[in-house]
Amino acid sequence: MTQIIAELCQNHTGSTDTLAEMVEAAADAGADYAKIQTIFADDVTPRGRFEHGETEANGVTKTIKRPYKPEYERLADLELSIADHERFIELCEKHGVTPLTTVFSRKRIPDIASLPWPEKTIKIASYDCASVPMLRELAEHFDTFFVSTGGTYDEEVEETAAVLDELGVDYTFLHCVTSYPNTLDMCNLSRMEWLESHSPQVGWSDHTDVDRDGILATKAAIALGADVVERHFTVFDREATKDGPVSITPSDLAELRAFADASDAEQDAFLDDLDELDALRGQPDRKMTHEEILNRDYYRGRFASFDPESGEWIYNWEDVDTPWT
Repeated sequence: MTQIIAELCQNHTGSTDTLAEMVEAAADAGADYAKIQTIFADDVTPRGRFEHGETEANGVTKTIKRPYKPEYERLADLELSIADHERFIELCEKHGVTPLTTVFSRKRIPDIASLPWPEKTIKIASYDCASVPMLRELAEHFDTFFVSTGGTYDEEVEETAAVLDELGVDYTFLHCVTSYPNTLDMCNLSRMEWLESHSPQVGWSDHTDVDRDGILATKAAIALGADVVERHFTVFDREATKDGPVSITPSDLAELRAFADASDAEQDAFLDDLDELDALRGQPDRKMTHEEILNRDYYRGRFASFDPESGEWIYNWEDVDTPWT
């Protein structure tokens, strides 16, 4: 049976009351996991080339524009403290859904790992799929990994699989497209077939536009054999938050739960009637789009760990001694 992760992301807007409402709604609608993001504004790295971006003479974007100060200020308003994380775990246990988070900088791992998670399970963001030092540090505390693989090259996925096998953790690779939102013909759900040769379980983290495409791509992934699906989740109108356009509502989640619980025959019938199936399947060896490459360039390194003693930023992929381990 497909497991469903409700990605609360920062749709809680920094409000613990909204977070509580989201946890209850996700649990009631049938999510297996409710997930938050361990993001602190102090971990955002100032990188000069993103202040103004860069465009080539032919008009093609070479570097996206994402100034540091507005990003820092935006994220500072959305933070969940470590105490809020603990409250989140309590809320999930109260409502019968498993709590989960993604850690975005290595120095936060010890504090997060010390919390009373009922399962030692962690989610790895796409841009850290190949951050081997971070994976090793997480494996000291967690034994089950959900790893998104969008924005990651094939050889990096293969290396990560070898590292996780060496570490002895249970893991699931989630295919995703790191364009926000992506279209149905960008999904390439047959990519899960390629991931199956490298991972014990596979799944799909869906960033399609819900108003435009509904939950077709998520349903198709379930019917095509995804062990896990992940969708951003909201209790607001979709236009109310930054991640709203790719976020499903409680009624959407309940529909997904019912579909995941349906028989194989019912799921096969859905695929038979799906006009968009060929477009959704795409290619297992799909290449990253220009937009994904630009996003990889920005988001991989967006967060790091500042070491006040050395005055240096330590990136998640850097194999260096760290003061927090």
